[in-house]
Amino acid sequence: MEKFFGFDLGDAESAVSLLKKDSKEPPKVLQIAGAESLITAYARLKDRSLVIGENACYHPDATVRKIRFKSRFLTDPEVDEDVKAFAAGVLGELIGSGSLIQNEDACFYIGCPAGWNGNDRERYRRIFARLGYPPLKIISESRAALVAACRSKHLQIGYDILQKPVLVVDVGSSTTDFAFVKGGKEVELKTAGEVRLGGGLMDRMILEEALAASPDEKKLRQIFVESEPWESYCEFAARRLKEKYFANESYWKENDCTQTVRITYDRPRKLTLRMNQEIAQRVLSEKNPIVGGNSFEGAFKESLREIRKAVTEGEEGPELVFLTGGVSKMRQIGEWCLEAFPDSIVITSNEPEFSVSRGLAWCGEVDEEVRGFREEIDALKDSSIVERIVGEHIEDLFTEAVDTLTEPILEKAVLPVIERWRDGEIEKLSEIDKELEKEIESWLHTQEARALLAKPVSTWLKPIAYELEEHTVPICMRHKIPYRALNLSSYLSEGEMEIQVEAKDVFAVEEITWMIDMIISVVIGLLCGGSGIALISNGLPGVLAGMVVSLLVLLIGKRPMEKAILNAKVPKKMRKLLTKGYLRRRVLAVSGDVKAAFYEHLKKEKNEEIAERMTRDISLQIDDCLVKMAQVVEIPLH
Repeated sequence: MEKFFGFDLGDAESAVSLLKKDSKEPPKVLQIAGAESLITAYARLKDRSLVIGENACYHPDATVRKIRFKSRFLTDPEVDEDVKAFAAGVLGELIGSGSLIQNEDACFYIGCPAGWNGNDRERYRRIFARLGYPPLKIISESRAALVAACRSKHLQIGYDILQKPVLVVDVGSSTTDFAFVKGGKEVELKTAGEVRLGGGLMDRMILEEALAASPDEKKLRQIFVESEPWESYCEFAARRLKEKYFANESYWKENDCTQTVRITYDRPRKLTLRMNQEIAQRVLSEKNPIVGGNSFEGAFKESLREIRKAVTEGEEGPELVFLTGGVSKMRQIGEWCLEAFPDSIVITSNEPEFSVSRGLAWCGEVDEEVRGFREEIDALKDSSIVERIVGEHIEDLFTEAVDTLTEPILEKAVLPVIERWRDGEIEKLSEIDKELEKEIESWLHTQEARALLAKPVSTWLKPIAYELEEHTVPICMRHKIPYRALNLSSYLSEGEMEIQVEAKDVFAVEEITWMIDMIISVVIGLLCGGSGIALISNGLPGVLAGMVVSLLVLLIGKRPMEKAILNAKVPKKMRKLLTKGYLRRRVLAVSGDVKAAFYEHLKKEKNEEIAERMTRDISLQIDDCLVKMAQVVEIPLH
């Protein structure tokens, strides 16, 4: 695509931004019908021509006027025709100005509230498609604002924030839209209690203040009843005055903040809109039936409390609260958000009224980049690169696993078996090997064993991550994506490990048998001396054992004697003479020999089939991890 258009069709105002391919500048906000921030209004004139924007509000030849219709999209099917008419007017303006050339390589990204479901979005998309718009996608307005924040040089928060919990607060003219994004996944949140809570509420109150102070109040109210466009136009003027006042409250404490609106209906009339500290306080704190008898401040804070409860119940709250929409310029909005989320960073862009349209245009560029990016990630997955890198290091994993698990195995599995023999639960020394096999295998499948492996596995993955970055970093650079998006090393802390190699995975059936056999042979050999003599040949029992052994050697020879001892039922009293402390020392003393035997076995008889399977399984886990990390970049478009 050569051009990416972002169309933010709002209930009160709309904006269209254009981003050209390979442009180093941010998306440009286009002038539509003479304004960058276009009033969402259209009018049909007597000659059936269409007028949009501010001119539609008071054109003398208008036979039909419509304004602020998007807020009724979910409740009034007839609004489709209003959206269609306004969108047709915008398309005509773009073509007429030369910003859009028919059949050129362009696409549109059009915003919608985060709470709209798939059916609502498809119904909305079809309206634009039937008008002949270029290929288009419907994107959440909150998500588009977040994309704008990620791309903005002014904010410099980067795509890393998509891995963190973020609350986007879009303060519109009719509603406040909350979107919670965590780990790149959006949780849809409705405005608390379905309350109509937007900047338009304050605009209406400012207008009411002006009407009450006007000598033409009665006539102006009659005009508003007869002409909805004039009423909406005056509300729009009140909105501009409100934004002007709250953008610099300290200045307007000493100066008069007013705006005069000229109304040409039956005859020209003037309405003076005014903002000062007293009016501002009433606008924020005075109770209003529109929000259930609450004030704007009270309703907004109540919404934040409900949102906080919804997003923090049993989990961490947002690290970032991002404010967008023209009303977000108000100092009070940021203060209320910080009060609700004291541990969060609260930010807004320098032109929040254009955040959505710019973010939508950026979504087009991101979509283009992601398409090529995804193809290269798939190619990397399908190649043998990951498997080769893992295969070169697989023996190190076995070694580190043995170093980590040998002592715990001896203490948690071997020692309890020996103690059971001491306590008489196991009758013969010859039965120990079977019990050891069961206990070691069982322990290797525990959460404790898995936890012990976390650190060595993370350490083992580090060099693999570094080698893999030789292939992932160039991919990121080619597609203008921060290289950390595929930086496996950043995922290897114990708390955030995406790749988990459990003990039962490192030592699956074949490996468990291999390691168990080795441990049993070493333990039996060193503890029992091959015949059980070493186990009972120290201290007082050793005297009796020595006499018995000497006698048996003379009578039946050494080999039959060893078999006889292993199958002998040593009296419990004699076993009790072996203290638990003594047995513990004997068991733990052989850990070095167990490790040495493993290393020797690995050199001489390493199982290629096992190593290949482990390499394949771990490579697949790394592939899955790369896909998850890549999806963080793709998230803004879904």
